Amino acid sequence: MSEHQPTLPAQDPTTPTDPCVAELTVLLGRLADLPSAANDATRIDRIAIMQQVKSALAAAQAREAVTFKESRLADERAAGVPAARRARSVGAEVALARRESPHQGSRLIGFAEALVFEMPHTFDALTKGLISEWRATLMVKETACLSRVHRTRVDGELADRMAALSDHQVEAEARRIAYRLDPHSVLNRSRRATADRRVTSRPQPDTMMTVSALLPAPQGAAVMAALLQEAAARRAAGDERSRGQVMADTFVLRVTGQLRADQTPVEIQLLVTDRTLFASAQTPAWLQGYGPVPAPFARDLLGRLDEKAKTWIRRFFTDPCTGLLSAVDTRRRLIAGPLRHALIVRDLYCRTPWCGAPIRHLDHVVPYQDGGETSESNAQGLCETCNYIKQAEGWTARPGPGGAGESVETTTPTGHLYTSRPPPLPEAEPVSQRPSLVVHTVRWREVVDRCAA
Repeated sequence: MSEHQPTLPAQDPTTPTDPCVAELTVLLGRLADLPSAANDATRIDRIAIMQQVKSALAAAQAREAVTFKESRLADERAAGVPAARRARSVGAEVALARRESPHQGSRLIGFAEALVFEMPHTFDALTKGLISEWRATLMVKETACLSRVHRTRVDGELADRMAALSDHQVEAEARRIAYRLDPHSVLNRSRRATADRRVTSRPQPDTMMTVSALLPAPQGAAVMAALLQEAAARRAAGDERSRGQVMADTFVLRVTGQLRADQTPVEIQLLVTDRTLFASAQTPAWLQGYGPVPAPFARDLLGRLDEKAKTWIRRFFTDPCTGLLSAVDTRRRLIAGPLRHALIVRDLYCRTPWCGAPIRHLDHVVPYQDGGETSESNAQGLCETCNYIKQAEGWTARPGPGGAGESVETTTPTGHLYTSRPPPLPEAEPVSQRPSLVVHTVRWREVVDRCAA
């Protein structure tokens, strides 16, 4: 979950207030102050009508998104913008307005266009509140490989039944009809899905992590068969580990090529305060790629590494006086070395509000060619998509009054302003209340000097 705490978009004060925006704002306020219902039957009635309103609003959002894209295309066409560059950032602007990631914004635009232009019955059912936005999404997803004509036919065949079917039934029926209308497109879609193979990770409770792979079915089956076979052999030989434990350890060993599962040849980045390290404080540390970890876990991680393990712990410390990372500056254009590591640890995720993707690019907030410095105060971590979006026409960004480490203000082509802030560094107590500050400061400096050496 993102910790950027972005501000609400601020509309240009010279723009007249739209009556619809004003009415929806009043409705939002009324919903927040909705009085309690008199009885349970009324509560169920409210839940039912609220669901219909949610669906109708989703349809209205889709219609507005399509109109917005068409307007932007027309404006940029008139301005002579090359066709390949037109409406490049429309999805990102819609995503910010909906508090979603830019990647999700592009998907929402595609969903809206399919509904409005190719699936009139699904769009009508959504507008009337007869189906949910997710059910409409399933209709769009399962017909994505079809031509416009065939997609419209699927929409028509399910028009009278859509509201009565479950999500699973809608998905299955749409897929069945699609295959009947154009089996070659469905099969080609299955073959193209191989290009989407990938490995992802997700933090889990108790300092655990799920690493998952999306693979073609034969490869996935082969991986599982190999792990199961190894687990069965180990267990038969007297290994006391459970089958799941053997499979997990074997997975790590075969991916990393190590002799032991805890000897992984990687660099681990650990953000830790001086009191967590030296004074047994309970302030959580931050393990890059996972998130917050308990203080004892961090101390144990630093103390129990096997000398033979090819593992490096890159430790980042917050200054005991200021509570901030030490400033790192360089005159080079390329953001690399200590500055790169410091920025990744400072920002943790892409700085675009509501994105939350891993950092892939280190970006000059004020572009280098416009005089922007290569420094911590003018740099931010972004994912690849957001970095390219920032370069589109009409987007501007500037560091906040305290530099990018405090905030970054991004203005979209429509004049909406969004402010992002890095997540707070781990700190359990105010500096003024911390005992033995001088001692900890000296020890902190000693550790930093050793790391620098």
